[in-house]
Amino acid sequence: MSFRKRFMVKPAAKVRLADIDPGFTGHHRHKSDAAAEIEADTKRLTELQYLLYAGNAHALLIVLQGLDASGKDGTISHVFSGLNPQGARVHAFKEPSKEELAHDFLWRAHLQTPARGEIVIFNRSHYEDVLIVRVHDLVPKSVWSKRYDLINSFEADLGQANVTILKFYLHMSEGEQLERFKGRLDDPHRRWKISEADYTERSYFKEYMKAYEDVLEETSTEYAPWFVIPSDHKWFRNLAVSKIVVETLETLNMRLPPVTVDLDQIRRKYHEAAARTGAS
Repeated sequence: MSFRKRFMVKPAAKVRLADIDPGFTGHHRHKSDAAAEIEADTKRLTELQYLLYAGNAHALLIVLQGLDASGKDGTISHVFSGLNPQGARVHAFKEPSKEELAHDFLWRAHLQTPARGEIVIFNRSHYEDVLIVRVHDLVPKSVWSKRYDLINSFEADLGQANVTILKFYLHMSEGEQLERFKGRLDDPHRRWKISEADYTERSYFKEYMKAYEDVLEETSTEYAPWFVIPSDHKWFRNLAVSKIVVETLETLNMRLPPVTVDLDQIRRKYHEAAARTGAS
């Protein structure tokens, strides 16, 4: 079974995150088992990005969601390290600005969606408006509960514009999260990432799990599927995400665009210019 099929949330499927093992690694037992595959996928992704950019017919939007320390930054730096910055960018969704709050909740997301030929990665996303907003009761249920349909319509519109959407929930256990927080405390190079919110948010772990379950059930669609990625092992998280991105882009059957100039004429001009250069 492909990674895409293995981890995809089928539309309208019931999701119980407690039944999904965040430590799952399939037949891979160690990081070394997956290293060659990850390297090959990284190389293949570079090739596919080139076709996407050259063809200028499709775009790719990748949404990364997960609890603090689940590996959104790590996924970006490892899986997408080979992308050409000319055709790829990352946008991190933080606390909304005053300008963003003055618009509808999807406004800031729409501003960052990819153009044709581009790959855009959302580090957190428009889904914060049915996650943190819900957990912390920032708006009434009568408001956030209507947003699922609005999000689905928004993503359907992007799909009509040839934007392929892949949404990854990085599924991490509560115990692994605590270990990663400890790692930040012990590592002088990562202590800057520590915040009080890391620990206060942990008290809402069950509430976030329920909120994520509803998101996965309500907004995993044929045109914008969710994937639940076991993320207790960083190397397997990277392997799974890279496989799914590559598998998906390959389904687009992209080819280099046809040549639009007279090659014989261009060659003649080249030889004429070379001859002049040689004569001088």
